[in-house]
Amino acid sequence: MIEDLFEVSGPETVVLRLHVQPGAGRTAVVGRHGDALKVRVAAAPEGGRANDACLALLADTLGVKADQLELTSGASSRSKRVRITGAAPADVARRLEDAIAEAATGNKRGSGGVRPSGR
Repeated sequence: MIEDLFEVSGPETVVLRLHVQPGAGRTAVVGRHGDALKVRVAAAPEGGRANDACLALLADTLGVKADQLELTSGASSRSKRVRITGAAPADVARRLEDAIAEAATGNKRGSGGVRPSGR
């Protein structure tokens, strides 16, 4: 179930578990990694660049603004937790399902990644 990837902590607040692969060839949602969403980011894990790229990818994938995302743990780890505010859990689940399905079928997010907007 997609709900295994996040925890609901309010009516419009979700905490998403991530497994991040920094320094990848492309920035993209990959799929599941145990009970986390696996994402690859092209940015190196130096100076917070990979974290910034990860948050930008999530904002684009989930259709939220960057200021609605907060890295709550894992700043220097591949395992991270991101709080998403102002988004209904059902919307987050639907968008994650879409992203994982796209990764599995090899179209936009799975084969070439999604470039964060504004870059």
